[in-house]
Amino acid sequence: MKKKEKNQFIDTLAEQLKGANSFYLTDASTLNAATTSRLRRTCFKRNVQMRVVKNTLLQKAMERSGKSFEEFYPILTGPTSIMFSEAANDPAKLIKEFRKAALKPSLKGAYVEECIYLGDNQLETLINIKSKFELIGDLIGLLQSPAKNVLSALQSGGNKLSGIVKTLSEKPE
Repeated sequence: MKKKEKNQFIDTLAEQLKGANSFYLTDASTLNAATTSRLRRTCFKRNVQMRVVKNTLLQKAMERSGKSFEEFYPILTGPTSIMFSEAANDPAKLIKEFRKAALKPSLKGAYVEECIYLGDNQLETLINIKSKFELIGDLIGLLQSPAKNVLSALQSGGNKLSGIVKTLSEKPE
């Protein structure tokens, strides 16, 4: 790759990092070609963009992005793949599911909503992070719950009251 191409690649990656709410750094180095192809297909199906990057180019892109990624610099060793996704926990779920059949990919680190997670031991934590849409759904459910309770009480109370009135009106004097 020539210097001009490298700079162009770094700028593109820096813009992608700047606009990303979450990304994962992984190591998928020991996977054979068939397994790597299966991993890429799985990523594609789940709208996770995976790309293998050189550590030096990734570090330069992180520096140019304008965000604070210094904590990632020590883990930028060996083969590195970067995964981008709209949902913060999709790559973590994908990694866990994929590891049922293979030992890799392993998680080097993740950036989720301005929080940095380092190490493979953070995978369960990342899986349990709720996506924006899940949080909105939970909030709507919580807001609807009191209204549903009031309506239910009114409906059941009305049935009881009408039943009592009907019973009393049918009762012979």
